Amino acid sequence: MKRVRVKIFGDVQGVFFRANTKEKADELNVKGWVKNTTNGGVEAIFEGEDHAIDEILSWCRKGPMGARVDRIETKEEKYKGKFKEFIIKYDPFL
Repeated sequence: MKRVRVKIFGDVQGVFFRANTKEKADELNVKGWVKNTTNGGVEAIFEGEDHAIDEILSWCRKGPMGARVDRIETKEEKYKGKFKEFIIKYDPFL
């Protein structure tokens, strides 16, 4: 099992990046969350089977149709198993 924090930069807001990330995470049985950031990017934490995490990270490098991913930063963290599902976090201040 693996846990990864990812930051995605580029034209990734306003293109349904979060909704498509949730759809892909649900398909792969990946748990965690995704949210927009104040700098125009997207941040997520993924927890799941190693192969599923590798697949969702690969998907994040391209994103959904309409997105332009310039780069992603990943940081592997200690697996905690604390998520029961994958959610979209909404920040009312963005």
